[in-house]
Amino acid sequence: MSVSDPDILDQARRAIASIASPDGAILGQSPCITGLSVNGGRISVSLQIAPGEHEAFMPVRDAIEAKLRQLEGVTSVFVVLTADSPAPAQKSTSMPPKLTAAPAKTKPLASVRHVVAVASGKGGVGKSTTTVNLALAFRALGWRVGVLDADIYGPSIPTLLGLTGKPTKGQGRSLLPMQAYGLKAMSMGVLVDPETAMVWRGPMIMSAITQLISDVAWGELDLLLVDMPPGTGDAQLALAQGTDLSGAIIVSTPQDLALVDARRGIAMFNKVNVTTLGIIENMSQFICPDCGSSHAIFGQGGAQAEAMRLGVPFLGALPLSMALRSASDAGRPILARDPDGPLGLLYQSMARTVMGALEHEAGPQVTVRH
Repeated sequence: MSVSDPDILDQARRAIASIASPDGAILGQSPCITGLSVNGGRISVSLQIAPGEHEAFMPVRDAIEAKLRQLEGVTSVFVVLTADSPAPAQKSTSMPPKLTAAPAKTKPLASVRHVVAVASGKGGVGKSTTTVNLALAFRALGWRVGVLDADIYGPSIPTLLGLTGKPTKGQGRSLLPMQAYGLKAMSMGVLVDPETAMVWRGPMIMSAITQLISDVAWGELDLLLVDMPPGTGDAQLALAQGTDLSGAIIVSTPQDLALVDARRGIAMFNKVNVTTLGIIENMSQFICPDCGSSHAIFGQGGAQAEAMRLGVPFLGALPLSMALRSASDAGRPILARDPDGPLGLLYQSMARTVMGALEHEAGPQVTVRH
């Protein structure tokens, strides 16, 4: 007989209440538990802590996870630590406080040779589709590749890769990444119900991304591509501060509106000393499925001109086609369906250019497997 979510929620409350916080007070009498929910046996917990208490609360977080995983009917547990920075005093001349939810510059991905962010200034430019097909292009060229979906609010990687089910638990508190088309993948979309609204504040987003990086057993990879959410906010800071990024790839459409936001993305990565490996112009033209003619719906050549103006590599232009759209919706990426077709060869050409840049930066330690 299966255990209902309300029963699991009641058991979870009792289990958490008996755990002590770092100051010795039990959590049942503490207001720091700001979120506790159960959906299909999957438990999500958020703890509001004070700035600077992240390290002290890590054993508490581990204890909560351990207790909740023992409950009957529980399939997965996700615990987030979040801290709001205090408001600066009026007329203070000191530097603004750092966002304490961001991790220190550690080596959580020590077995990953390169971590590359795929970013865009705005949504709707095809960034996730580009990430997945680039990942498959790198794999076709011989690299071991993983994909991390860091778009907490709108995770698309599970749909694009046809991922179903839930990740399994590895050693300790780690999760094993899911597998699709020879890629390792992890996304918030496989940890929560598809219809669950992620109403989280910035520090919670940063903490969640940090945990997706450090608590997933990625193993040895040549490349981890990170599908970033649009914009230049907390998620980008969490990634830049929590990993040693090898570079960033910017995806944009040709139109001026998208290019303005793409410039902001490049400027943000420049501020955190991350190299822009190149710009991709997506949806450069629409290819009519009936007559084969092309139409520059969003303009043409804008991203290439912007790359030249900013002095960053232009990786190429990708058309918008029905084949690409249908392959993405079906969870069978175009690189898996038709790797030697026109689009497949375009993605592989872009991957080859980026691979060359990464090899040049890394020196002889990076080897390509055929």
